[in-house]
Formats: sequence, C-alpha cells, structure tokens
Amino acid sequence: MSVNKYKPHIFVLPEDDANRQIANGFFLQPNINDCAIQIRPSSGGWKKVLNSFTDNHVSGMHKYPDRMIVLLIDFDRDEDRLRYVKDQIQKHLAENQFPADLIDRVFVLGVLSEPEELKGSITDLNTFEKIGKALSEDCVDNTYRIWGHDLLKHNKTELDRMILSVRPFLFN
Repeated sequence: MSVNKYKPHIFVLPEDDANRQIANGFFLQPNINDCAIQIRPSSGGWKKVLNSFTDNHVSGMHKYPDRMIVLLIDFDRDEDRLRYVKDQIQKHLAENQFPADLIDRVFVLGVLSEPEELKGSITDLNTFEKIGKALSEDCVDNTYRIWGHDLLKHNKTELDRMILSVRPFLFN
C-alpha cells in the first residue's frame, strides 16, 4: 500500500528479508494505521541500507517534511554501529547542504546480533512476523515485553524517540 506523502508517514528500509518480515509483522497489529507506513524492498546489508537512505531517500525527506524513515538493520554485535550510521548520515547531510535536523526524523533500529538469533531465543514467537506483531503490541501498549529482550534493549533510546514522533499518526 502506498502512503500519502503529504501526511505524516514512515518508510521502513529493511536490511534483509528477515527484517522485512519483522516489519511486515508490525502490520498484523490491528491498531496500526497501515496507510501511514510503507516497507521498502530489502537492501541486502546494513551498509546498503545506509547507502539507499543517503542516495535515494534524503531528498524525499527534504521535499516531504512529514516523512520519517526507519533503518531496520542488524547490529552484528557492533556496539558502535548506531553511532557510525548516525555520523555517516550527518556527514551526508552537511556535504549535500541538507538541513541537519532531518536526522531527527531518522530512526535506526534492529537486533543486536541478527533476527535469526532473536527468533531462536523467543520460543513462543517462532516466526519473524510474530516477532514484528509483538513489537508493535509493545508500542501500542507502551510496554517493553519484547523490546526489553537482551537482543533488542539497546534500541530503547531510539525507540522512545521514535514513539514520541509517530504515536499521533501511526497508532489508532
């Protein structure tokens, strides 16, 4: 489904098919406004997600001020990945003379290792879609049942920042 680019909306840029399936599972939660979120095709790696964002989506964010973007990546147990990705985005914005505050509408989330490890560690959520649905339920209910998992809790600061921005239009 296509979003209305003139209303608040989110693009999700997933690293791989597992992340895409998690994002699709987010839609399974009935309180999600599915007209306000669009999952883009998998990029094939976290660096490719970053390149896709800088090469293909920054100008759209500048043109459409209600657009927000989630970079859904694997952290591959790299504690510096979030900082690196944000630094690269800020560098790109500065070099291309885009407003620096565009970064406030970019959210970087993902599993600390890889989605497959997360799926294997949560026995009652045996598909990526079920994990995505449970994550959206946490967002709707303002809880951290799944987001508090050891492989996801590193997202708390980004998640809290994102929820403040998207709650008014994403959750019914």
